[in-house]
Amino acid sequence: MSEISKLVQKSDIEAKEYDESQIQILEGLEAVRIRPGMYIGTTTSKGLHHLVYEIVDNAVDEALAGFCNEITVTIKSDNTITVMDNGRGIPTGIHPQKGISAVEVVFTTLHAGGKFGGGGYKVSGGLHGVGASVVNALSEFLIVKVYQDGKVYKQEYSRGETITKLEVVDKTNLRGTFVHFKPDDEIFEETVYSFDVLKQRLQEIAFLTKGLKINLLDEREDKKATLHYEGGIKEFVTYINDNKTAIFDKIFYVEDTKDDINVEVALQYNDSYTEITQAYANNINTIEGGTHLSGFKSALTKTINEYGKKFNLLKENDKNLTGDDVREGLVAVISVKIGDPKFEGQTKTKLTNSEVKSVVDNIVSEYFYYFLEENPSIGKLIIEKSLMAARARDAAKKARELVRRKTALDNGRMPGKLADCLEKDPEKSELYIVEGDSAGGSAKNARTPKTQAILPLRGKILNVEKSRLDKILGNEQIRSMITAFGCGINEDFDMLKLRYHKIIIMTDADVDGAHIRTLILTFMYRYMTPLIESGKIYIAQPPLYKVEKSKKEYYVYSDLELENVLNDIGRDGIKPIQRYKGLGEMNPEQLWSTTMDPAKRILLKVTMEDAIAADRVFSMLMGDKVEPRRDFIREYAKTVEVLDI
Repeated sequence: MSEISKLVQKSDIEAKEYDESQIQILEGLEAVRIRPGMYIGTTTSKGLHHLVYEIVDNAVDEALAGFCNEITVTIKSDNTITVMDNGRGIPTGIHPQKGISAVEVVFTTLHAGGKFGGGGYKVSGGLHGVGASVVNALSEFLIVKVYQDGKVYKQEYSRGETITKLEVVDKTNLRGTFVHFKPDDEIFEETVYSFDVLKQRLQEIAFLTKGLKINLLDEREDKKATLHYEGGIKEFVTYINDNKTAIFDKIFYVEDTKDDINVEVALQYNDSYTEITQAYANNINTIEGGTHLSGFKSALTKTINEYGKKFNLLKENDKNLTGDDVREGLVAVISVKIGDPKFEGQTKTKLTNSEVKSVVDNIVSEYFYYFLEENPSIGKLIIEKSLMAARARDAAKKARELVRRKTALDNGRMPGKLADCLEKDPEKSELYIVEGDSAGGSAKNARTPKTQAILPLRGKILNVEKSRLDKILGNEQIRSMITAFGCGINEDFDMLKLRYHKIIIMTDADVDGAHIRTLILTFMYRYMTPLIESGKIYIAQPPLYKVEKSKKEYYVYSDLELENVLNDIGRDGIKPIQRYKGLGEMNPEQLWSTTMDPAKRILLKVTMEDAIAADRVFSMLMGDKVEPRRDFIREYAKTVEVLDI
């Protein structure tokens, strides 16, 4: 029988086995429980926290509509969540089509809510009506109380199913909605909430919703935060710039509405060489930008060039400043609110409404030009900084060309220190970035040559937080990393050219090692951000101690673990406990078994849950300001687990 005949015969058999009995219909919220990732992205910690944001977003929609000014989120001692707002309260009347209360419709029906043209909300964020029902579907229990018309209404649910009818349980002089839910441990990989993670997102919402007060309470540790910003996104810019040095005190701010599109923009410049621009549509962080960001960038570049030419700060024969030039050291927040936002894809990371671009462009151009005219000293500072950026950009361009030409001349040859792996498939290849030649030698002898490459770096790399790109590209260690990775940096970055899908930073377990690790991470964060966003960067965890007893060796990775090991094996008969200061102190066999063997090693994946928080940390650790670093040390000194003096 020919291969084609076999395939046809197999296909016929499969066709007979596939009939109407195999067509599955998912009723109600069952689809959410079967495929939760379609609705909240993931069932990891990120998805767990997303449940809170969905309930909060409904309350924020009330705030945007002008009916709510305070929201309280509480992490209960049992890791359940309550959210209370002082809005109008979910309607409690009987829904004309469903024949049940509107409250029950909202919590049990997908795509139900006041956001679909019924006039409930002019603008809204969230999942456009699926948020409350999705949270209900993925919760072991959910209780809703509505405070309305002097009455307290209550209804209970479990895993999307209605348990009790909506009933009046009390009298009240309050108004608003209260939701209490427990994430389902059958769905989520973990169910422990992080106060800091919730605070970051709720703080962002508070900045974007001027005047709204959000209280975050944690009953587990008696922690609380009050997030309330009358200045809105102006205070957001101040917060982002907190660890940097602003080149002028005033913050440019405009709020205006044209064609039913509300536009808010705030900006200020600092003396750094990086740009931080946050763009939001209906409070949704559009991390891939979109038409609102395009309109802002166009207006900024055009206005600065026009102002510079008019007041002879730019010579007539000078080339126009580019967008990159005028955005060096810029911190800007762009927030638009629109009745019918359109996004690219399910993730809502890019706004596509074409009409928004010209509205933002016109508003920013008009008001920012007035701002520069009224503040000529600020205008001069911005032009001078942009001109310096332009000169540095030309120098960086030449440096980049040198790197490209050298790569072409080398015809794919890697840096001399690199011990490459034999495997050519990036998904199966990993690169260890190792501190110094001594540790590099041990790592080269310890590795599996087929899949593990070693790149030793001599000494501390350049602090990119304090350097422009032309100087950065002149640094030998940084050039070695760029060449070894193969994916380029900044606008040249191409993930498809990445040669290793696991890049592991392996430094000594001491202060110098931690500093080198931070320098490398700062470079990656500033110039190869997608590597962190896509989970390609890891930190190796070498042991801190070796304990010997009765011819057995125990490798220990923390002081707490050392105490536990000593208690388990007994302290009598223990030979001297060795404290490892450097990787070079371990022979190749020890380094392999403790730090490089995929079956035994401990790797920490570097993630970036919140870009603003990450930026603040890198600016604080590696920037010029001493005070924020000192405050950081004071705050966390008592909680440090490994201290090397």
